[in-house]
Amino acid sequence: MLHKNHRWLWLLLVVITGIGCILFFTELPGLAKTPHNVIIFVADGLRPTQVNATDTPTLEDIKEKGVSFVNSHSLFPTLTTANASVIATGHYLGDTGDFSNNIKVQAPVKSAKNSVVPFLENNAVLQEVNQQFGQNFLKETSLLAVAKTAGFSTASIGKLGPVLIQDVTQTSGEPTIIFDDATGSATGIPLNSEVQKLLTINSLPLITPSRGENGKSGNSTTPGTTVANVEQQQYFVDVTTKVILPLFKQCQKPFILVYWSRDPDGTQHNQGDSLNQMIPGINGSTVKAAISNVDRNLAQIRMALKELNLEANTNIFVTADHGFSTISKESQTSYATTLTYKNVPTGFLPPGFLAIDLAHDLNLPLFNPDQENKSVDPTKGQFTNNGVLGKNPQHPDVIIASNGGSDLIYLPNWSNRKIYAQKIVNSLFKQDYVSGLFVNDSLGVIPGTLPLSAIKLWGTARTPIPSLVVNFRSFDTGCGNTACGAEIADASLQQGQGSHGSFSRADTFNNMAAIGPDFKQRYVDQVPVSNADVVVTLAKVLKLKVPTQGKLVGRVLTEALRDRPNKVKYKSHVLESAPGVNGLKTILKYQTVGDTPYFDVAGFPGRTLGL
Repeated sequence: MLHKNHRWLWLLLVVITGIGCILFFTELPGLAKTPHNVIIFVADGLRPTQVNATDTPTLEDIKEKGVSFVNSHSLFPTLTTANASVIATGHYLGDTGDFSNNIKVQAPVKSAKNSVVPFLENNAVLQEVNQQFGQNFLKETSLLAVAKTAGFSTASIGKLGPVLIQDVTQTSGEPTIIFDDATGSATGIPLNSEVQKLLTINSLPLITPSRGENGKSGNSTTPGTTVANVEQQQYFVDVTTKVILPLFKQCQKPFILVYWSRDPDGTQHNQGDSLNQMIPGINGSTVKAAISNVDRNLAQIRMALKELNLEANTNIFVTADHGFSTISKESQTSYATTLTYKNVPTGFLPPGFLAIDLAHDLNLPLFNPDQENKSVDPTKGQFTNNGVLGKNPQHPDVIIASNGGSDLIYLPNWSNRKIYAQKIVNSLFKQDYVSGLFVNDSLGVIPGTLPLSAIKLWGTARTPIPSLVVNFRSFDTGCGNTACGAEIADASLQQGQGSHGSFSRADTFNNMAAIGPDFKQRYVDQVPVSNADVVVTLAKVLKLKVPTQGKLVGRVLTEALRDRPNKVKYKSHVLESAPGVNGLKTILKYQTVGDTPYFDVAGFPGRTLGL
């Protein structure tokens, strides 16, 4: 007799039989009767140090019974859309061109208030940026795009921005099903009528609920949120377990589903447990609740797989796009801290401090690219996150994309770019908030810096390649490990809240694990792995061939696969720049498996956590 709590599954399968699956899939000749499936579960910003049997029993169970990747890596810059492009394609950022959440593009983006450095976590922005770069700004083909062409069922669900990046050229609700924050709105990817019917049958709204209180970040005098993103994420997991997985079951095709959980990232950013204080920072009760929320969502997905008899044939690959740190806004050297601003505590770094300091040192006017290049006068308490520097904002000398724990600097004027590059390096070497600089290879060797190619940011990208990437200082607030990492962050959030993007081990150390029919059981993988390996490994498992244009790709995690040898050799390396004018050197620590690099930490000695 069917358990009363499971009757919805049976009823839904009956309804789906009437709807049919022909809109989504085609026959797959030659497949086994029970082909394997994949769920990529991305817990945005989840730190390995927060996974344990008490707070996250589901995540811990996967690590215990499946493969635990204890030497895992996010790619630098450790930002969401950047690593989303890596998780989607298996390519390093030098190929995907998604260098950070804010990047420079070719022309002003209308859906981003005509900014030339748009924020990519927006469907309309992504589609407009695609139009500027051959209809696919990533250039590379994603795993979902290959899978849907091969006849797999495909879906991407969760956080706005990285969800669409998984199948970035998708503009309709089929064949890939897309649910994110914008679903049901003017900028949402439309749902086809069949999926809408299934939502209605299950009493689920056609419009994604908002984050509510969880979306409130507060300000310098008002704490941010004290609740996890429960309602919105419950909607996404209900859609996954009550609509999409039963639909995939009925269609009897192999499937790939990407589930991108906004928690704990959104809560870690906005948490109000630590206003202007470094402790507890992102280790307070609100973040703990958010992490448990993620675990409950994953538990619901695993239970649905079991009830649908899909568990035995489904691989679950858990990863995080990046780690996380507590924000510091303190500097003893910044010109920006000597000025007064509304809603910025006295002596703290304001948002856009890098643009303010460089405009001052280079003696250049400052403009706000996100407000139609409006003039910005820091001496009058004005600031801007992203910055345009030059006498004419339409033809600037310097463009700064603000991204939290690291910033991108572009020098669009080719006639003076080498001169400005050296001036900028000299200026940044004076700042105590800087910890390491990476310079575009075309600018030649600049003492104290390393080239972009050293960290795989130099490849075949379609988007403009940054001239310089600035890493900000990071440190330990008391734990003696990455659990209490803090960093200077060029962001609008407050000291004590959360950010990421730096080259500290707190930000590069992401949670990764896998379980399923193609992975070893109870195996601890000591070999370095990264987000670049996810697609390459899963494509191998599913016998899918993902075409590549660039050569910066990850590797197949053979040591983690069932019936494969355990031993894989890896080496550790240290790369140092020549000393700069004041003796500072950018140092990079990394590991390699064959030719595949894994970047641990980088920066100036004593200024990067883990270096």
